[in-house]
Amino acid sequence: IFLLNYLCFVPSSCSYAVSSTIEPFYKGGKVQISKDEKFIFCTCGTRVNVLQIVTGKIVHSIEQDDQEDITSFALSLDDEILVTASKALLLKQWDWKQAQCTRSWRAIHNVPIASMTFDPTSTLLATGGCDGTIKLWDVVKQYCTHNLKGSSGVVHLVEFHPDISLLQLFSSASDCGIRMWDLRSSQCLCVLQSHYSPVTSLAFTSDGASMVSSGRDKICTVWDLKSRTTRRTVPVYEAVESVVLLPEDEDFSEIGVKTKEIHFITAGSKGVLRVWDASSARCVFAQTLPSAPPAGGSEEGGEEYGDPRSLTYCLPLPSSLRLVTVTAEHNILLYQLPSFTTQQQFVGFNDEVLDVKFLGKGDTHIVVATNSSQLKVFELATSSCKILYGHTDTVLSLDVFKKGSLFVSCAKDKSVRVWRQDPDSGQVCCVAQGCSHGNAVGSITCSRMKESFVVSGSQDCTIKVWDLPETIPETDGDMFQLNARVTEKAHDKDVNSVAVSPNDKLLVSGSQDRLAKLWSLGAPGADLALLGVFRGHRRGVWCVQFSPMDQVLASSSADGSVKLWSLQDFSCLKTFEGHDASVLKLIFVSRGTQLLTSGSDGLVKLWTIKTNECVKTLDAHQDKVWGLHATRKDDRVVTASADSNITVWTDVTEVEQAEEQAKQEDQILKKQELSNLLHEKKFLKALGLAISLDQPHTVLKVIKAIRQGEDGAKQLEKTVLKLRQDQKESMLRYCAVWNTNARSCLDAQAVIQVMLTHLSPEELLQYQGARAHLEGLIPYTERHMQRIGRLLQASMFLDYMWQKMRWKFDLSNSYDSLL
Repeated sequence: IFLLNYLCFVPSSCSYAVSSTIEPFYKGGKVQISKDEKFIFCTCGTRVNVLQIVTGKIVHSIEQDDQEDITSFALSLDDEILVTASKALLLKQWDWKQAQCTRSWRAIHNVPIASMTFDPTSTLLATGGCDGTIKLWDVVKQYCTHNLKGSSGVVHLVEFHPDISLLQLFSSASDCGIRMWDLRSSQCLCVLQSHYSPVTSLAFTSDGASMVSSGRDKICTVWDLKSRTTRRTVPVYEAVESVVLLPEDEDFSEIGVKTKEIHFITAGSKGVLRVWDASSARCVFAQTLPSAPPAGGSEEGGEEYGDPRSLTYCLPLPSSLRLVTVTAEHNILLYQLPSFTTQQQFVGFNDEVLDVKFLGKGDTHIVVATNSSQLKVFELATSSCKILYGHTDTVLSLDVFKKGSLFVSCAKDKSVRVWRQDPDSGQVCCVAQGCSHGNAVGSITCSRMKESFVVSGSQDCTIKVWDLPETIPETDGDMFQLNARVTEKAHDKDVNSVAVSPNDKLLVSGSQDRLAKLWSLGAPGADLALLGVFRGHRRGVWCVQFSPMDQVLASSSADGSVKLWSLQDFSCLKTFEGHDASVLKLIFVSRGTQLLTSGSDGLVKLWTIKTNECVKTLDAHQDKVWGLHATRKDDRVVTASADSNITVWTDVTEVEQAEEQAKQEDQILKKQELSNLLHEKKFLKALGLAISLDQPHTVLKVIKAIRQGEDGAKQLEKTVLKLRQDQKESMLRYCAVWNTNARSCLDAQAVIQVMLTHLSPEELLQYQGARAHLEGLIPYTERHMQRIGRLLQASMFLDYMWQKMRWKFDLSNSYDSLL
């Protein structure tokens, strides 16, 4: 017997609305900070997104109309003008605050633009092309002022000298030299040769007398711009992508800066910010990363391009004494100087999201597993992120303990890890680790009642139970090594999902072998005991879950179905079919009376178990929805997809029901008021109220009441003419509908007669949709005229017959009287 009937009075959800989203906003390319240090500008395909630093939200999105990818952009130093260049060889000037294009012109370059920058006055724009040419544009007078030739290959770097009176431009191309251009003569003054690989960045001192250049040849060069010679070559032992000068008037003694000589910060392939003394070529400070390098990594490992920690940009925020860095995985980090402490982190691109769970005491955070070895913990209020290092291969699955501050993860590196979040600071550290699986660990689940054990399922077809210590370490310095208490060969193929019952006594596993199995966890130290097998799915089982309120469990499969099973006799109680593809995840909501399922079709469906009915389909993703989780209160749901989007949904059922109830009450009050107005013969107010209800039948009742009253024609004319124009537009629309029915056509014709008599054709044509409504009146009016004509003919024949019958009757009476 199905035992969920007693829950039929539990309020069920039937509507969810998107409350927030975390979506890609940066996929590589240029990053720039506004001068007021409030916004980060970054490229994302065909768009330039504007990220507000304080809130972490995208406030503007500048998108190309031609749908071509943006190759470069530049923001003027006064924060007023944004110029973008696309693969279509067009330059566009934007009022970025209004997201409006104010001007566009051909770039003249024969190939796409690779770099661009504004001069200190925000009037000149320099563009470097892939064709080796540099062009300068006067953005005020709107014409090309210079065409500088001579560079070899792609011009990937252009910078104006900070002293605009010198009218000098510096550029670098594929030939590894730094060209110094005199804009008065359009001549190359010299080529500064020091690097043996492309120059990645230039930084000028405040007096403009010196410059520091960086390159991927693992050196930085300090230049004397007056003599145009090398002052110092500093070996930095890493490929450098950005160099930033330390402010000269600030105290940086706490990081080893003892002199007033030039000091600069390098950011590159090792992913560590380092401060160098240019005079001694010595590193005076090296940043300490918040967590250790991935296991199995080495000091040389950071030299490989594509390392997740390598840095691609470093940008100064001089007013607030901060730095912005961009990593190879498109993460944007803000550091406070001189301590180099992390202030904020933003994730520009999540790649494929594989799992997501709510985290924290009040479900204020989410922890996300992406197609990466790092975990990401987002604060939902600000979208700020903490990146967790520990796994050495892609993280596949997550689960959270009941209290919400302790969670577990498993990965392709064959390990499981336990993490703790500090409820006050929000900091997260790894406190326990276990490694004994023979293949990737694809699923993991926690004990439900206490923080006592973890169960993992692997591609090695085994299930392992890991006991946690009674006292779990507080920091990663005391990491506990987990040992598997039980190892069980559970299935013949990959174990895709495991789940623990609410009382911690049962375990269910789902596998690619199309089976789900029920196990008894037993007492601590006991082996797993197989209780039963659930057979019925035609393809692999992706997810299994216990009901929180009843002795049933649900399973979802690649066959597109969801099945509900009895724990008593292992029979299938119900089957839910509606997804067109694999059902990847499922959860119970509304105290076990409903199911939420997500599929590889990108849809999330809400099912009512009692009726087998899909009551809602949530469509916000374009690819497989791997992640699905609800808060402990069931008031919010988070979904995560292979399209890189994470969506938080709020249950708005009660709000919508309250709105609907308020609307119905308002309708009842208005209907009562309408009845009162008709009784009091206040026809104008009655008609206006009926039109406001947008109910043509109610308006028709008012028209009939007016026509049936004393002197109805004049009263109707008087009332209709006093209506507002928008009300007359509605009346015209209603008349077009009424005129299609013989029962209401006379009322429609009476209203139309008033309007055509007293309104000129010009006035009528100004009404919205008037032409279509009037044209729609014509065929039905002709049909009504034909019908009335036939009726008139029939009535005339009847009159003729009556007259004949009456004449005969009178003649008969006269004859009788004569007799």
